[in-house]
Amino acid sequence: MDVVSDAIAAARTGRPDAHRVRAAGSWCTRLPAYDGVGFHVVLEGGCLLLPDDGGEPLTLATGDAVLLPRGAGHVLADSSADADTVARAVPFERWRRPSDAGGEPPGPVAELLCGKYRFDRRHAHPLLAELPEVVHLPRRAGRHPELRAAIGLLGRETGAARPGADVAVTGLLDLLLVYMVRAWAADHASGRGWPAALGDPVVAEALRLLHSSPEAPWTNDTLASRTGVSRATLTRRFTALVGRAPMTYLTWWRMSRAATLLRDTTDPLEAVARRVGYGSPYALSHAFTRTFGVTPGRYRKGLQTVAAAVVRQPARL
Repeated sequence: MDVVSDAIAAARTGRPDAHRVRAAGSWCTRLPAYDGVGFHVVLEGGCLLLPDDGGEPLTLATGDAVLLPRGAGHVLADSSADADTVARAVPFERWRRPSDAGGEPPGPVAELLCGKYRFDRRHAHPLLAELPEVVHLPRRAGRHPELRAAIGLLGRETGAARPGADVAVTGLLDLLLVYMVRAWAADHASGRGWPAALGDPVVAEALRLLHSSPEAPWTNDTLASRTGVSRATLTRRFTALVGRAPMTYLTWWRMSRAATLLRDTTDPLEAVARRVGYGSPYALSHAFTRTFGVTPGRYRKGLQTVAAAVVRQPARL
């Protein structure tokens, strides 16, 4: 496994939810804050995105993608919307698009794919926590071809009732999230923090090893040997970019991995302990409680209660 895949898999729950919407003329709709990750892809035309926190409005054009990693509330509107129009924004779930009224009114047309992913933020990876409130990925020639390809495929799959569309769209939405995070990291690789960590050959290789085999008996010496540098060099570079020393990060990742296994499997505690590098359920329980303040058993029981409530009241966009 790699860091981006693991970071997403550890936090995302359930299936993504997405809707293709088309509007024309003058329109404005509000999407409230959401305890998850939201996204928009402009398939045709353009629009404005205005964050609720007072951030700068974004002008979105065909092919642009926007990721809202913490589900920030915002307004979507036609490109000519003014302050009065935004003040009258209709909640998305009650929004009757102008094109729904029996024929499109005159004016520019915008077609978007709007959706969201459920996220368990209790153990969100710091890579995701480092993302800004709004990630704008404008379409640029030659940039992020995988993201562009996924957007193109999504546009075709959501525009027609084809056999297997449910599976195809869900898979493409999963890819979309990966490609958007990857594109953001690539665009900021020259800075510091996680984008730089993923671009540093030594730190990236150390992360790959820890994520590929968290159960292995890693030490600073063995990890440094595998990455081809001294222990001091590895510790210095890893800590500077990741924000934690290698073994501290490994312990955190093992606990996060254990939490994911408790959430997504019915494996007994002994099996979970082995898969994350602990020799006994007792050792895992001690470390898990020290990290999260609750025993693995109580953690799993709490997740089952939450899951039952979600099934009874599924969230819809």
